[in-house]
Amino acid sequence: MKKNMKTTMLSLLSATVLLSITAGCGASGEKAVGSNTSGAAPDAKKSVTLTLWGGVPAESGPQAVIDNWNAKNPDVQVKYERFVNDDAGNLKLDTALTTNQGIDLYVNYALPLLTKRVEAGTALDLSEFKDYNIDEKMGADAKDWKVKDKYYGLPTKKNVSFIWLNKNALDEADLAVPSLDWTMEDLQQYAAKLKKGTRWGFTQHISGYTNFFDGSNAGAGFTKADGTSNLDEPSVRKAYESMFNMMYTDKSMPLLGEQITSKMPTDTMFLKGETAMLGAGEFVFRSSNNMKDFPRDFKIAFATVPKVTKDQTTFKYPGGLGDVISINPNSKNKDAAWKFLKWYADGGMLPLASGGRLPSSKDANVEEALKLLLGDNEKTYDVDSLKKVVFGKFPTFTATIPQQVVDARREEYEKYFLKAQSLDDTLKNTVKRHNDYLAKNKK
Repeated sequence: MKKNMKTTMLSLLSATVLLSITAGCGASGEKAVGSNTSGAAPDAKKSVTLTLWGGVPAESGPQAVIDNWNAKNPDVQVKYERFVNDDAGNLKLDTALTTNQGIDLYVNYALPLLTKRVEAGTALDLSEFKDYNIDEKMGADAKDWKVKDKYYGLPTKKNVSFIWLNKNALDEADLAVPSLDWTMEDLQQYAAKLKKGTRWGFTQHISGYTNFFDGSNAGAGFTKADGTSNLDEPSVRKAYESMFNMMYTDKSMPLLGEQITSKMPTDTMFLKGETAMLGAGEFVFRSSNNMKDFPRDFKIAFATVPKVTKDQTTFKYPGGLGDVISINPNSKNKDAAWKFLKWYADGGMLPLASGGRLPSSKDANVEEALKLLLGDNEKTYDVDSLKKVVFGKFPTFTATIPQQVVDARREEYEKYFLKAQSLDDTLKNTVKRHNDYLAKNKK
């Protein structure tokens, strides 16, 4: 009996010592099975943070998008970094990409810039992801953003360039909202009639200065059948002449030199009533809907970018798709970035609609986007012309000429609009420089 009791006590003592040792091991960092001294799940995944660079001010929609995502995805958080979409801002982005400053995703606003980034190895080939059909989701215009026949970015929004009109000024001048097939000659006549005192008749935002030229070339071809430059196509010449006459003969449009040197705030000028017509894109909505900072007492109507001539059957309208988001190949969280990007494209970006950025995915809610676009300001727009132009169906294009040619052409047409060079020499030099590029880069 005593022997059995002694054996039992020894067993209990051994168990107590074993439990003490086990607890001690857990306290030193080697947790016992089933223990959870920290209060967290033992298999909880560590949260990752993605950085997205874009050109839209955070308060104009991007932050709302980020907040919506972050609230539902504690394991993948996103922060937004804004860069200004100009030469200096794009240089800042490219520098950050090449020096590995922690960018996971970024927005491209021009095909030549995306191409440059592909060549620099800072844009991921999206074909490695097999669960999303870009062509099916975004439609035929998506292919304009392919580089070397591959997608290195996901187009996310409808691009629309058009003419913003001061409807009150039109009514005062007894001018109707232009029809969908109006021309450069019509634009010139409207601008002359709408010029009043210090108010310009027409101003073109610098980002779309080549819309009239590109619209002609996009239909007729940037190159001819023989592979040589077509940048002197007859309707392109006519577009140059019309803009020159608006500057120097009618004085209804600001001189290009003045616009560049003064960094003319064309969208603000339009909303202040300092220009009656503005050639620009949907990005102006973020200001026109901001009635606190940009109060106005006139209604806004819309017209398409005019064709150069009435008989121009091949003219294409500046538009297509835009806001092409790429993933940095050096990102440590590419799968998480892809997950966010798909969500963003298929409707997550809707808060941006109030600033005019309309989603291009077939799975996004277009009606909701329209409601967000107009908000409480519907009465301040001519909704009929808005629907015809902003939501219209037209043959559109995305400019595909390389950045080197874009820069060369700009250098030449600036000389013409500064009266430093004749139109003949401008077109001749533009074509030569384009042909030189084509010969140098012949495949």
